[in-house]
Amino acid sequence: MAEYILEQSKTQTPCTYHLKDGQPNPHGHRPYQETKLICDTILDSVGNTPLVRLNRIPQEEGVEAEILVKCEFFNPGGSIKDRIALRMVQDAEDSGRITPGVTTIIEPTSGNTGIGLALACAVKGYRLIVTLPDKMSLEKVNALEALGAEVIRTPTLAAFDGPESHLGVAIRLSKELPNAVILDQYSNPSNPMSHYDQTAEEILRQTGGQVDYLVCAVGTGGHLTGLSRKLKERLPNIHIVAVDVEGSVIALPESLNTIRGGYTVEGIGQMFIPRACLRHTVDTWVKAGNAESFDIARRLVRQEGIFTGGSAGSAVLGAIKFAKSNHVPAGKRMVVMLPDSIRNYLSRFINDPWMIDSGYMLPNPETLAAQDHTVRELNLPQIVAIGPETTLAESLDRMTTMGFNQLPVVDNGKVIGGISVDHINTKLMHKQATTATPVKQFLIPDVKVVTPDYPIQRLFMAFVVRGFVFVKDGETYYIATPVDLAKFLVASSPAS
Repeated sequence: MAEYILEQSKTQTPCTYHLKDGQPNPHGHRPYQETKLICDTILDSVGNTPLVRLNRIPQEEGVEAEILVKCEFFNPGGSIKDRIALRMVQDAEDSGRITPGVTTIIEPTSGNTGIGLALACAVKGYRLIVTLPDKMSLEKVNALEALGAEVIRTPTLAAFDGPESHLGVAIRLSKELPNAVILDQYSNPSNPMSHYDQTAEEILRQTGGQVDYLVCAVGTGGHLTGLSRKLKERLPNIHIVAVDVEGSVIALPESLNTIRGGYTVEGIGQMFIPRACLRHTVDTWVKAGNAESFDIARRLVRQEGIFTGGSAGSAVLGAIKFAKSNHVPAGKRMVVMLPDSIRNYLSRFINDPWMIDSGYMLPNPETLAAQDHTVRELNLPQIVAIGPETTLAESLDRMTTMGFNQLPVVDNGKVIGGISVDHINTKLMHKQATTATPVKQFLIPDVKVVTPDYPIQRLFMAFVVRGFVFVKDGETYYIATPVDLAKFLVASSPAS
């Protein structure tokens, strides 16, 4: 049943149901509910998140319109995905697709939907397997495992429709395991319907129906679709603004998607068009850059006291860009969806060394030593790269022979990742690899490769984030570790 995840853009058409058409509703509704005074389980606290007015950021940006942000991180699992996870489980139970104690739920996810499903499964008694790309933050993995989910990491570099991707692995497991079901947030109508029935009603109640613009950052497109359809039914003049991160291909017209791949804002963006995303409901698309999204997300914390994730930065950035370019006047109200909390990103964009290592910030030269010095001065040891088909046993033998704990993996002259002794130990201990497994299946995906001219101050920040850095000089590779940096600093520092 799960092949449609990969075939949706080719074989399935978007949902055409619309309340105004008078068609019978094919999806079923759940009545809007306010949070109980005393919740029977934590699942009763999903939804009814607050709207908060932004003050300092709009003022500094010269935006006269009122900006209200819907703080979805107040959901118990920390994100807007709690809503769709609970609704997908409830609807699957009602239809008989899943049964507690019998069904295994499998979900390919970037993390937050998995956490929402893990929350529901912990309460309801389902086994949950989450397939998750390697690039996703460790905080998400820890939260998933704490809730009892089984997490399978997949190569970040795998094509989204390839057998090794998080989608491909989920499909394979759904065929191999008895009573296994993929709920599939990408095309499950319960995704947008959760927002059509609940989230939109909250916004209408909280604002008294006074909303001029809705702004959503787009991932699966579920909350964009559900909210835009309900709000356009109730508020015919509302303007829907969708925000797509640079590197993603969701925006319209296609000419906006000039930069493809490589986006680092988590939870939004896709390299295909999910069926849950009805792009025709959008009036204006805005593209958001990674660096400027993270900057706004950090400002939301620092200037507004709102602890939210990078995708919220994209959403607010999109609102600011739209308001400024369209001269949205005072008296107009914009509602902006903030998808998740900062909890999953404490080691990412909120962390200065990570921002500097990722190239989104520059170090303060006045507070660090070794200004104007480069990696070239470190006298680094030369290493030999291995290919993606090298087996685990062969790579370990190489490392042992050469006396290194890490090696770069190169394909067609390009570093596609790395391996380390620690990474090999982890894969073997968790029975995720054998000695004959090629290294391409367990690469460390986010290794850093720099040139000899790379500043030592930035190298120091890289070591705060990661344990080693590869250096490429022509066709020759070297490895830099904190020990190499310490030797240089000791040798170049005055004795007193």
